[in-house]
Amino acid sequence: MTDTYTSVQWNPFKKSYDRVLLLGVLGYLVLFVVGGKLLHPGGEHFDEPVLLIRALGTCAFLLLHIALAIGPLARLDRRWLPLLYNRRHLGVTTCVLGLLHSALTTLFYGGFGVKSPLAALLGGYDGGGTLSGFPFEVLGFGALSVMFLLAATSHDFWLANLGASTWKAIHMAVYPAYALLVGHVALGALQSERHPALAGLVGLGALTLTVLHLAAAFAERRRDGQMTTRPAADGWIDAAAAADVPDGRALAVRAAGGERIAIFRQGERLWAVQSVCAHQGGPLAEGRLTDGCITCPWHGYQYQPEDGRSPPPFTERIPTHELRVVDGRVHVRAEPLPPGTARDSALHSCSESRS
Repeated sequence: MTDTYTSVQWNPFKKSYDRVLLLGVLGYLVLFVVGGKLLHPGGEHFDEPVLLIRALGTCAFLLLHIALAIGPLARLDRRWLPLLYNRRHLGVTTCVLGLLHSALTTLFYGGFGVKSPLAALLGGYDGGGTLSGFPFEVLGFGALSVMFLLAATSHDFWLANLGASTWKAIHMAVYPAYALLVGHVALGALQSERHPALAGLVGLGALTLTVLHLAAAFAERRRDGQMTTRPAADGWIDAAAAADVPDGRALAVRAAGGERIAIFRQGERLWAVQSVCAHQGGPLAEGRLTDGCITCPWHGYQYQPEDGRSPPPFTERIPTHELRVVDGRVHVRAEPLPPGTARDSALHSCSESRS
C-alpha cells in the first residue's frame, strides 16, 4: 500500500514482476525481428523497420489480452492473484509499446510526403468505399488515446482525487479500447496478411476473453446467491456458526441488496467489515489477517479489524458492522457503520461450540 501521494514502493516482488515483464517484452521483440528475417530473407515487406513496427504492435496486442484476462482468472482461481498485484505495470507497458508502434508507423509510412506525417497517416487514403479501404489507423489512434488516458491515471494520486467509482468507470474504457484495437487489426494487418492462422488467433483471443469474463460473472453471481440472506426485522443477519469462521481468514455473507460482509476471526475474537477494499474494490473476504490486520488479496492494502482503519500513517477506511454471537451463531447487522467506526470484537469459545 502507499501513503497518500508517495511514489511506488519498490518491494522485491514488484522488482521481480517488472524484471520478468521487461525480459519477456525484450525477448519477444528480438525473436520476432530475428525470426522474421530468417523466415523471409530478402523479403521486401520484412526489412528491420517493418518487422520492428509489427513486433511492437503484436506485443502490445498480446499484453492487452493478458491484462484483460488476469481479472477473471483471479476471480475463478486464487492462484492467479499474484499476477493481479501489479496489473497496472502491465497496462502501462502495453501503452508504451503502443506509443512506440504508432510513432514508428507514422514516421515510416507518413514521414516523406507533403502532408504532415499524422495527417497523411490518418486521412491520406481513398478506400474507394470498400471495407478493406477503411482508414483502420483511426481505430488504432482511438484505442491508443484511451490507453494513454488509462496509463496516465493509473497512479493512486488519481484514484484518491477522482474517487474509486469515477476512477473505475474511466478504467472500464479499456473494453471499448480493446474493441477498437480488434477493428484496427482486422481492417489493417489482416487485410494484407491473409493467412487464416492470423485471423484465427485474433478470433481466439477475443473468444477467450469473452468466455473468461462470462464465466467469472456467473461464478460471482452464484457466490452471491449462496451467501445472500435477508435480515430479520431487527436488522440482524444470522450469518453462520461461529465455529465455521476460519481462524485468520474470513467467511462472507451478503444482505439482500447490499455489499458483501467479511466476518474475520482471530483466535476467539470476531469482527465484521464491509468486504470492499477502499483502494480498488478488492474482495477483503478473500484476504487474511496478517500481523493483526486484514490484508486485501489484490494489492496488499491493510485495515485494522476493530475499526476498519488502515494502520498509521495510511488513511484509508472501510465500513464496519456490528457483530454478536448468540448460541454459537454469528449475527451481523446488515446496515454498515460509517467507515473507520471502532467497535469491540465479539468473543467466542470455539471449543465450546464444537463440543
